[in-house]
Amino acid sequence: MAKVSIMAVIGPSETTVMPSPLPPHWPAAERQLAEHFLRHGWHVSAAGTPAEPAADLLAEKGPLHYVVEVKSSAEPRADRVLPMLSQAILQASRHALHTGAQPLAVVHVRQASDGLVDKIRAFHQAYAPETAIGVLSSAGGAWFIGEGLEELNVAPTIEPVPSNAGTLRHASDLFSDLNQWMLKVLLAPEIPERLLHAPRGEYRTGGDLAAAAQVSAMSASRLLRRLGEEGFLDTSGKTIRLVRRRELFLRWSSAAGRSSAEMRMTSVLPISPPKNLLRIAQHLDACVGMFSAADLLGVGHVSGVLPYAYVRRLAPSQLPPGLMPTQPGDRPQLILKQALAPESLFRGAVRLDGALAADVLQIFLDTTSHPSRGREQAEFLRNNVLADVMGAADE
Repeated sequence: MAKVSIMAVIGPSETTVMPSPLPPHWPAAERQLAEHFLRHGWHVSAAGTPAEPAADLLAEKGPLHYVVEVKSSAEPRADRVLPMLSQAILQASRHALHTGAQPLAVVHVRQASDGLVDKIRAFHQAYAPETAIGVLSSAGGAWFIGEGLEELNVAPTIEPVPSNAGTLRHASDLFSDLNQWMLKVLLAPEIPERLLHAPRGEYRTGGDLAAAAQVSAMSASRLLRRLGEEGFLDTSGKTIRLVRRRELFLRWSSAAGRSSAEMRMTSVLPISPPKNLLRIAQHLDACVGMFSAADLLGVGHVSGVLPYAYVRRLAPSQLPPGLMPTQPGDRPQLILKQALAPESLFRGAVRLDGALAADVLQIFLDTTSHPSRGREQAEFLRNNVLADVMGAADE
């Protein structure tokens, strides 16, 4: 096993980090966690094997050996943090099988409230009590459950919350609507035009990206800064390049998997064949999504699922003649769904016969969490259409 060790030697009154500083390419969350371990006398290393993707960290102290997966959430909310914690638990447990170490899943947040910690504790007790977990906050607090980890618990530093904190959190959201669109623009050169409508070029600066994506320079600059902080950006070359794409797509699909308002609809005219669905979408100023969009783009893999059409805003009073909400006991023919990220969805959509169909990246993001064979469709896209775009598992 190849590894680069960063060792902490404990003297009578101080901790000395040696023999070298932490690798500069480490993301901020992993760096903060590693430094936290080092301050408490642990040995920390980055490790992997040729056969398995590398874990984020290995942490060792005496007989204790942990393989660590770290996730970072821009918003310290349970509905954001718990899915990331679940993912970290699964990945750490997988790595533990091949290293002999104990799994440790850690979520990094801006600030961990007592309410968030209580929900994490309850989730851990209910679903994964055998796996060590931790929460690390930018405010300096740390909370861990696991053998020998109690010494890592630290009360957070209390900082005043600015009155515009909500605005700041929204502005820094890695997967905001416009940020998702700009990510599509960055990935577009690697995707055929028939599968994604977006400009295709190489971008040296945030200004270049902003001009191509038709967003403000400030929006592009914020996205690139966040990508860099999270370790998803390589600026060592002449152009901007996304890296660690497997992790990026996992985070992206988790953010895109939130539920949104929808309506089950009945149509006087049959929804199929596809030209009828496109005609309805055109009348609604909607975008065909999910499985039907995959079929329209020639990348479908699953059949028998109700068609979806995304709208910017659900407005039952503005439905065209012949389309109505499904009555109790009737079988729906179409699901109208309000788009969570309308700019990204509609800008990237592919135009077919005057109507819009969601792009291949959007289809992957939306089907990943769909309960009706959605994972099957998403895996088909991952393995057969987006394999090169999403990158190797250990990238």
